[in-house]
This record gives sequence, structure tokens and C-alpha cells, in this order.
Amino acid sequence: MNHKIPANVNVFPQVSRRAMLQSTCLGFGWLAAQDLLRRDVEAAGDHAAKARSVIMLTMVGGPSQMDLFDPKPELTRSAGKKAPETYETLQPGSEKHELMGTPFKFRQHGECGMTFSSLLPQLASISDDLCMIRSMHSANNNHPQAQRFLHSGKIVPGWPTFGSWISYAIGSENNSLPAFVVLRDPKGYTDGGSHHWTNGWLPAIHGGTEIRSEGTPVLNLHPARPVAAEVRRRNLELLRNLNELRRERYPADTRLESRIQNYELAARMQNSAERVLDVSQETPATLAAYGVDRPETADFGRRCLMARRMVEVGVRFVEVMTPVQHGPSPFDSHNELKNGLEKICPLVDGPSSALIQDLKQRGLLDSTIVIWTGEFGRLPISQNGNGRDHNRNAFTLLAAGGGFRAGHIHGETDELGYRSVTDRVSCHDLHATILHQLGIDHTNLGHPHNGRDERLTDPEVTGARVISELLA
Repeated sequence: MNHKIPANVNVFPQVSRRAMLQSTCLGFGWLAAQDLLRRDVEAAGDHAAKARSVIMLTMVGGPSQMDLFDPKPELTRSAGKKAPETYETLQPGSEKHELMGTPFKFRQHGECGMTFSSLLPQLASISDDLCMIRSMHSANNNHPQAQRFLHSGKIVPGWPTFGSWISYAIGSENNSLPAFVVLRDPKGYTDGGSHHWTNGWLPAIHGGTEIRSEGTPVLNLHPARPVAAEVRRRNLELLRNLNELRRERYPADTRLESRIQNYELAARMQNSAERVLDVSQETPATLAAYGVDRPETADFGRRCLMARRMVEVGVRFVEVMTPVQHGPSPFDSHNELKNGLEKICPLVDGPSSALIQDLKQRGLLDSTIVIWTGEFGRLPISQNGNGRDHNRNAFTLLAAGGGFRAGHIHGETDELGYRSVTDRVSCHDLHATILHQLGIDHTNLGHPHNGRDERLTDPEVTGARVISELLA
């Protein structure tokens, strides 16, 4: 039966350059597209990239700035006195509004005189390599919203995260590994789970890929039972033909293209991923530096070492989640702040420092941005007698490498540590600055969604800007 196509129907629908290249040769055209798009981004940014990759060490729960990085003598002197009534509290236990000093000792370190408490001696020992931002602030006092805001610039779920935007903008330098990799504790997820690395409505290929630090690094990468090479070849040929038929029928559906790219990536990973992630190839001295030889630091140290190996071969964004042996939100110090920080800090201090030193020794720190941060800070008042509630108004972030100013202390909080008051830096500013160092103009990085060109920083609304004072 013949069906006549109406004259006003276009059987060759308009396709963008991006979509055309994505659809060429079962995705191989997309490899060329990544290079073209990278050049577009660099041209739009009108500046050369200072960094090639980012490692984000995510300290879930809200590390207490006045107990780790930001000493407040006035807070110690005023302990027990009533705090201003304007201080926001979230959970019960802070009704007395009594100020609480820190139980920890602070001292200056390095030629820069950067101040740390006694809880983080290894990070303190590399102060001259760090940029300490004391004036960070967030948008919400709840963990889920603040975690989403740190990662995506939005407090609502379903939006692309920072690593996904970087993958979308500049792709991976290694076509055998994902551009965006996540290394979580094999014992479980932190608070917020996979919301930390969702691609939102960006193509699925840009979502974070979970890599395991124990056992098989990538699940389902190999067949459950051996398959003959000829059988495998025919299976892949059949899959390719089926995919082509569906793509012809639904040319506007990008989900299939993302699935095809994921299959192709998995095939390439079979030959390279396990070799890259095998830390047993490292020297005993390197393993010891990361703490892989000690039970208390072995997990986080191994994952920091895996992160270094990944950026070494071209992975763009690696997120390393905090250990969960003391809970899924280990820096959440509502009770027993002293005891809680004394448990979690030794697990992350040495490996974090070792990562930065190792990158520097190998000549990789100049091209790799390392970020150490939680989603918000803590209040200067007592909660439940020995803890602190959430505080969106102030927290401290550490940055190293990638053109960030080494040995620099940026911004200030008020005399009690409640609010960032000088040289304030928002999460949007942080995103804009890191994108700038990667050669990306944050004002031009967008993707069509809901009828508009959505952007990570949305500068007309947020006022996001590159903080040049943070850069060398």
C-alpha cells in the first residue's frame, strides 16, 4: 500500500551540527564533535585553559569552619553568652542561643601563616600550596538542598551537576574512560547519594560513572561467562543494526545516542579501565604516603590515589566522597562535635594532603584543580550542649593547583564566625572561577531546556563572576 507524503511535510527534519555529528558512524562522529565543541568553548571564553581537570574531595555534612580553619578568639571569650537572636537555627537543641567556643588549638603554618586547628596537621603542613577561602556561603540550611546547590547551583533536584557540565563542555581527553568519574566509599552512599553526580537533563553520557575501589572496579564490564570473539562480534553487529533502525525512526530522541555512546565506552573500558585503576602498580612509598597500608586511611587513601591515576590519563572530573564508616554525613556535628571531628578528620587529612603533594611532585598540580569542601558550615552557638547546627551563611573551602593562588587566605567571616562578610564567594562564583580556569566562559556555557538556554551559573540572576583574587 502506497502512502503519499503531503507536500508540506519535511521528511528530512532539521538537525543541529551537534546532533548530526553525534549520529554519525554509531557515535564515532561524536569524537570529532567533542574536539570541535572544545574549540568553540575556548573561542567563546577567549582565553587559554590553565587547568585540564578537577578533583573534588567532598566532605559531606558541613565541616565546622570555626573548629578547623577559621579561629575566632572573640567566640572563645564569649562562650556561654547569648548570641544575637537573628541567628538562624534549623533543628531543636539550639534554643538557648548560647555561644560555644572551640575545644581545639589553632596555630599558623607555612610561610603564608595559614591557620589550621590541630585536627588537620597534614593539610596544615602544605599550607603554602593551598588557597583557603573563608568567605564561602550557600543558599539553604538543609543537607539535600545545600548539597544540590554546591553541585548544580540549584536547590531543587534534577539539574545537571558541576562535573556533568564540565563533561558536556570539554569532554574527556581519554576516549577509553568517562569524562566524569565518582569514587564513593564501597561501604555505602553518603547523604545525598547519586544526586551529587546526576546529569539532570544533559545527555546521559555526561553523568558521573561510579567506579569501585574494592573488587571489580566497574560492574558488568565483562560478560558473566566467556564469549567467543566471533559470537561477540556478531552480537555487536546485531546491536548496531537495531540501534540504527531505531535511530532512523526516532531521530530526535537523544537517549538512544547516549546509550550507544555508553556501550561504545564500555567496550573501550574493557581494555584500559582495570589497568588504570590498579593501584598495586604503585611503589610501597606511594601507597604508604596515601595511607593505603593503614586500616583507618586505606579506603579514602586508595580512592585519592585512584583519582590521581585518572587525571593522569585524561579524566576531566573526579569526585571522591568522604568515608561513611562513621555515618553517611560524618561532618554533621549536631552532637558530640569534638568526638565526631576527632573520628573523621584523621581518615581524610593524610590522604588529602598526599594527593596534592603527589600531583605536585609529578608535575600535575599546575593542570589539576583540587577542591576540599562540604556543603555549608556550622553555627557558633551550642546545640544539645556539645554540637553545632547547620549554617548556610559561612563555610571554608580549600583549593589547590590549576592556577589558584598558593598560600592565599581569601575573605573573612564576622568576629563570631556566623556570616561571611568580606570578599564573599558564592557557589556560583566558585563554579564560574573553576570553569574559567578550564578555559570555559561560564556566561556562554548553556544547554536548551524548558524553552530557554539553561546555564550552570545563570549570571543575570545570580550575579556569578570569576573571582580573580583567587587566581595566580
